[in-house]
Amino acid sequence: MIQFPNAKINLGLQLVEKRPDGFHNLVSCFYPVHWTDALEILPTKGEATFTLSGLPVPGEPTVNLCWKAYQLLRRDFELPSIQMHLHKVIPMGAGLGGGSADAAFTLKILNQQFQLGLSEDALENYARQLGSDCAFFIRNRPVLAVEKGDVFQAVDLNLQGWHVLLVYPNLAISTAEAYAAVSPQFPKKSLETLLSQEVSTWKGEVVNDFEKSLFPKYPVLAEIKQQLYELGAQYASMSGSGSTMYGLFRTAPASPLPFPADYSVWQGVL
Repeated sequence: MIQFPNAKINLGLQLVEKRPDGFHNLVSCFYPVHWTDALEILPTKGEATFTLSGLPVPGEPTVNLCWKAYQLLRRDFELPSIQMHLHKVIPMGAGLGGGSADAAFTLKILNQQFQLGLSEDALENYARQLGSDCAFFIRNRPVLAVEKGDVFQAVDLNLQGWHVLLVYPNLAISTAEAYAAVSPQFPKKSLETLLSQEVSTWKGEVVNDFEKSLFPKYPVLAEIKQQLYELGAQYASMSGSGSTMYGLFRTAPASPLPFPADYSVWQGVL
């Protein structure tokens, strides 16, 4: 069975407070986009294997979230050996949740392929053990994410038909680095209220709090954001803890795009 784990963008990201466990409480809207990896899982009579292609993935296969997802379910179910192959397309360290999506889709494929009978709630509980935003990709629909980003609330937001342009400048920013310089605070306006307004009003209002600390350190990110507005974006922002920048457009921006050839660029319709 083959499926295509997709990325997500963050529409606003408010860092509210630091938690006693060292994590941060946040508020963000997670919105799926169609930039995808490819994940294939087949049963085998031999030894279980996990192989990779596409973008190079650091670390041994045993530390990959896909493999961890398989091992997590094996603790509770008698799963057969599998051949698992991941073709990596979504950049890593990019704020797009690609690794989390791969893990969540592993859980969903195993549940479907081997008829484990797990509900979406149960799959989300497994996904939360793998990473804070993994659970989002179980249902894979727009939500308002709160607490560590793993508790979800319904959000009345429909961007269907909007064009999105994602630009990754091949600059990986670790989550630890991104959080090291932030100063959490409660926002003056709730993100839900801000997102209920027209997209054209979001500029300067719907803010990713990581931009304040990361833009001075990586000026290229602010430069890309400005370029997206110059291309006609109604709204532009950094996704997650970086470093992908994205813009929302009424219609596709005109070509050629002004980004270097070594950047990863993807565009499509929401």
